[in-house]
Amino acid sequence: MHIMEGFLPVKHAIGWSIAAAPFVTYGLYSINKKIKESPEQRMLLGVAAAFTFVLSALKMPSVTGSSSHPTGTGLGAMLFGPAAMAPIGMVVLMFQAILLAHGGLTTLGANIFSMAVVGPFAAAATYRVAKAVRLPFALSVFIAASLADLLTYITTSAQLALAFPDPTGGFVGSLAKFASVFAITQIPIAIIEGLLTVMVFNALARFNPVELRNMKVLTAQESQA
Repeated sequence: MHIMEGFLPVKHAIGWSIAAAPFVTYGLYSINKKIKESPEQRMLLGVAAAFTFVLSALKMPSVTGSSSHPTGTGLGAMLFGPAAMAPIGMVVLMFQAILLAHGGLTTLGANIFSMAVVGPFAAAATYRVAKAVRLPFALSVFIAASLADLLTYITTSAQLALAFPDPTGGFVGSLAKFASVFAITQIPIAIIEGLLTVMVFNALARFNPVELRNMKVLTAQESQA
């Protein structure tokens, strides 16, 4: 869902950058606070960042001016909270724009907002609700990660629809067109991402159960399952 360099009108590019900036700023504060309180979490933070970088770099062509790919932000959002993923997502997106020509610097704000703000907040909220209603651990992770991916693509569709409304259907008509084309590739990708996130989470729960319990990500019962 990276919107390519120069594709958005200037006003939209600036507007999305302004919208994303507070989340990045607060996310940096959130990460610094967590690391100061628990320095041992640096390794898990690195795992979350690497997971996001690798998955979101696996792109395939989709809507003109964009692409379909996993996001990888759900894992970090469930581990460290959604705010932490905004600065992590910004760094990932900058590296991909500069080194891989994936996305762009002028569209950085829009891509941060969709992939590193909306997606992580959706994942964190879904995971909390799923745990509150006592869904199985693996199912909770799967739903949260998949929904983060899907809401990212819906947000990107909305960003493109705002920039390029349909001549007859306006924003709604354009949104329907963008979202329907994205759905062909993005729904299967979201399912695959959910399964991959469950596998990684299970590995972390196996090798770092105490740390995850201290982070209140896992209950004692889940870590022993």
